[in-house]
Parts: sequence; structure tokens; C-alpha cells
Amino acid sequence: MVSQSSQPSKSSVRRRPLLALGAAALLVPVAACGGSTDGGASGGGDQRLRAVMAFPPAQAMSPYGDDAVTLSRLSVVEGLTRIDEEGAVRPALAAKWQRDGAKGWEFTLRDARFQDGDAVDAEAVVRSLAAAQDASPKPRVLSDVQLTAEAEGKRTVRITTDEADPLLPQRLANPSLAILSGAAYEKAGKVDPAGHATGPYTLAEVNGAVSAKLERNDTYWGGKAKASGVDVKFVADGTARANALRTGTADIAEYVPVAQASLLDEKQIHEVPTARTNTLYLNTENGVFADPAVRAAARSAIDSKALVDGVYEGRADTAQGLLGPGVPWAADARKAPEGRARAASKAEVAKTKEIVLATYTNRPELPEVASAVQQQLEARGFTVKQYVRDYAQMEADALAGKYDAFIQARNTLLDTADPVSYLGSDFTCEGSFNIAQLCDKGVDEAVAKAAGADGLDARHAAEMEAEAKILGADAAVPLVHERFVQGFDSGKVDGVALDPMERRLITADTRLR
Repeated sequence: MVSQSSQPSKSSVRRRPLLALGAAALLVPVAACGGSTDGGASGGGDQRLRAVMAFPPAQAMSPYGDDAVTLSRLSVVEGLTRIDEEGAVRPALAAKWQRDGAKGWEFTLRDARFQDGDAVDAEAVVRSLAAAQDASPKPRVLSDVQLTAEAEGKRTVRITTDEADPLLPQRLANPSLAILSGAAYEKAGKVDPAGHATGPYTLAEVNGAVSAKLERNDTYWGGKAKASGVDVKFVADGTARANALRTGTADIAEYVPVAQASLLDEKQIHEVPTARTNTLYLNTENGVFADPAVRAAARSAIDSKALVDGVYEGRADTAQGLLGPGVPWAADARKAPEGRARAASKAEVAKTKEIVLATYTNRPELPEVASAVQQQLEARGFTVKQYVRDYAQMEADALAGKYDAFIQARNTLLDTADPVSYLGSDFTCEGSFNIAQLCDKGVDEAVAKAAGADGLDARHAAEMEAEAKILGADAAVPLVHERFVQGFDSGKVDGVALDPMERRLITADTRLR
């Protein structure tokens, strides 16, 4: 029997599944001809897809950071479970599971093989979950729970948590908890998913932050992918991604900029509502925004509607809170922010030091948002310097609190399909994605209450109480609730996933026709 564990996090959780998302993930059926092929083939399984992706690898394709989402969107990695179109948990590498006591779950594995030929067995699952638990920094999905995995025979895994966790099957669908073969862990300090995952596509080649090549995994347990492979380019410039689609050098363009959408043919534009909120995180620990009154002044300066109309051309929703329309129950359960400080006057703000407002280029609207926010802050008396780079160059500094303010597009349901994970990772003292550097006892207690709430209605109410306290601290200022645009010609490409949770894009069913 194999057992692995690590030190428990500050918060312990009990969870309930989220209700079905307001916008279901869709596989878009279309009919077409054309596109790229292998050996000149015009149909069937010899075709290769060409995709331009927004985010270059930030951590050498490690599954423990944001690169895990890219691996998931390219159908390279899988976990024990998956989240379906309605937000419900479904089997993946685990064929079935059942609860075993208050803190335990038993998972039975399906018959599957890794891309390198090894069998997916209980020991492999234990090894992968233990590696994720011990990773530094720890994946956000594990920021509020401790897992212990044990092999009970070849095909059965028992997983226990430090506290009762009804949401464990949903948690295990997170891309950071992908199951990899033993060969992926052979290099000390590095996890290599290339050729060692289980998805319908194998990561065959990665050329730094420039490109990658995927080949079909012909032994995939779910059946062969309909395309023979995918040629991926990582293009941070959104205009360049749109141009690739426009000129026919790409079949699929991830995250087409709003400004480019009107320049493309209508059949190339596919708008998807999401649970993503673009947020202005304020550094509560150091610098100008350590003063709650100055944070309140910054919050009062923000005009969300001006951002929606001016930057997003109406293709976004004005900010109502941390949780937007992608979390449909939030509006009715929302509570007023608690304990906000009196905002510093314009004259008081004018006496403060210059602030560094940072964001990244990978989401093309964000630099424009930063410019608009800069103008709004300057009108309130702030002196603002912008710092804009590729995300891969900024994430570590943002998490270390090196900026006064940071604009981040954050999917509030990404980690466990339930917002309490996001609330815990982004806003608690020991949160693993706490860009605001917030450490507030009241917020920690509110998030812990939400995590432990029994029953869906009670859980939602507690989550909105936590939101009220976070907004009351002015650690984060919601800017807009995003809708995103994926680009592909619906006359030429079939089977692209339009997923509000942003975990799927290219699937085994994606193909040219």
C-alpha cells in the first residue's frame, strides 16, 4: 500500500456541487471543406489542425500552473473525472466512484494506457496526486485541502481528505490533477507531460514559447481523434491571432480580441459567456494601497460601464461583484459590501507616491483596459505608471506583491466548478494565488464558513457573505465580466468546444471537413 501526504493548509473545506452553468459547453457542429492536411488528404483522419493559442507556456508545460489549462484545452491531459456541459462531474480515467466514510472516497479505474504504453493503474494515480500535493507552489485547486491517496489493488484508489469534502470528484477534474506515467517524474524538480499523459493527443514537441506539435494518440481509451495531429503556435498578440484566422493560416484562433471581431466574417466569430471577471487587484500589504482609505479612493474611481462600452464594444457585462453572470445564482444572493473605509479625498490621494499598474498582453483587451483604468485613477488624483508584459514574465512578480495594482482576468469557477476555491486561493492569508496580498481574519473566517456550509442554498449564501467582506476590504475591484470570442470558420471546422469553464477547446471530435 502506498500513502502520500503533506502539511495541511490553513483552511479545510466541505463542498457541494455547483448548479448547472447558465451557458453550457458546446461542441459546435458545422459542415465544410478545406484547411490543412497531411499528405494532401482532404478528409478523414489524415488532416492536421492548425491552432494559434494566446498563452505561451509559462512553466515549461508543468501541470501545476496555468500551463495545465493549455494542456487540457489541447486534449493532452486528463484526470480521474471531468466536468460535462452542464457543470456535472462525469467519469474520465475513473470509471466509477463512491463515498467511503465522511472523509474517504473509493475510485475504480477504467482500462486505459498512458501515451508511453504504461498501464494506468492505482500506483500511477497515487504517484500523480502525491506529486501535485507536494508541489511548490501547490496547485490552486489544492490550496484549501490535503489529499492522501492509497492504492488498494491494481484498479482501486482510496482518497481521503483532511476534512470532509463532498466536492472531491469535481476537484479531481481540475487539469492540475492530471494523471501521468512514472516517466513524467524522472527528472528531479520537473514534471514532463510530453508523451506521458492519457489524452487523445500527445505533446510530441515544444519549441519554447513559440510553438508545439501534437500527434494523435492511437491507443486512446475513448477512440482515435478525428484529426491526425495539431500544429500549435503561441501568439500573445491578439491582432496577429485574428489575422492568422483571416488569412487562412490558422484553423482555430483562441481568444479573438473584441476589436478584431468586427473585422472577421460572422461565421468566424463565436461568442461565449463566461464566469471570468476582470479584476483590479490592489496590494494591501505594501505601498500606497496598504491604506484602506486609498484603496477605497481607487475603487470609487472605477467606471465599469465606460470600460464595457469603450474597450469591449458592448461584448462584456458591467461588474456587479466578484461573481458575474456566469454564476447565475449570484445576483439574487448578493449582499452589500461590509466595512468599507472612507475614501481618501482627491487632495489626499494627490500626496501619495506614484503607483505601478501592471497587466499582461496575452488577453488583448487588458492593455487597453489598463490605459482606461489609468485615466480613471488619474482623474481621482493618482499618479500612475503602467507596466505591461507577456504573462509568463509577470506571474511570479505579481504573486510576490511587486506591483501596486494588477489587472487580472480570473475564471471564478475554474478550479473546482465552485467559487469557494477561487475565494480561498485569491483572498485568504494562505491563499496560493493571493495577488492582493490580503490577510484579513474576517475574510478568512467568511471563506471558511462558506467552505463548510451544509446544503446548496446555505453554501451560496455563505459564499456571498465572503464576497461582501472581500469587497468591503477593497482588496479587489471588479472591472467587467467577460464574454470571450473563439475564432474558427463554421463552414470549415467541426467539433470545437465552446466551454464557459475554459477547460476545453480542441477535442477528439475537432476536425476539418
